[in-house]
Amino acid sequence: MARVYISIGSNIDAENNVRLAIHALQDYYGKLILSSVYESEAVGFEGDNFLNLVAGLNTEEDVHSVAATLRKIEDENGRDRSGPRFSPRTVDLDLLLYDDLILQENDLVIPRDEITKNAFVLLPLEEIAPQLIHPVSGNTMCDHWMNFDQESQKLWPIEFKL
Repeated sequence: MARVYISIGSNIDAENNVRLAIHALQDYYGKLILSSVYESEAVGFEGDNFLNLVAGLNTEEDVHSVAATLRKIEDENGRDRSGPRFSPRTVDLDLLLYDDLILQENDLVIPRDEITKNAFVLLPLEEIAPQLIHPVSGNTMCDHWMNFDQESQKLWPIEFKL
């Protein structure tokens, strides 16, 4: 059984699309551990604020099957892949970690670089798995968050009901 962490984000009808993504993940994988939901400004482009959180789950699926399932959920929820990489999203599901796997393929990089580069990924991950060891750096998520320039990217928790 693999322990998997997934980043969930949206800035188009964000509350609704985040709920739909969470429910779809529950339908596929059962019980999830969810971080708080955070709001943040768009990073890399001008756009509406995002809602982000991280989900943890266990699965028997291999890493490629999980990635395919995430893509399917995105597609089922209206994800438009025709625009630029940094653009508004109905839903964005990124496979952050798959156990301690280190993988670099054309369209699949595990662990995701965003873990240590974006507060909207690192803080929610640190919230639900503070002692989790990053497979490349060897540091805990708590250590990464403590060393992150927390003034560089603003985010704030919001009240969110499933």
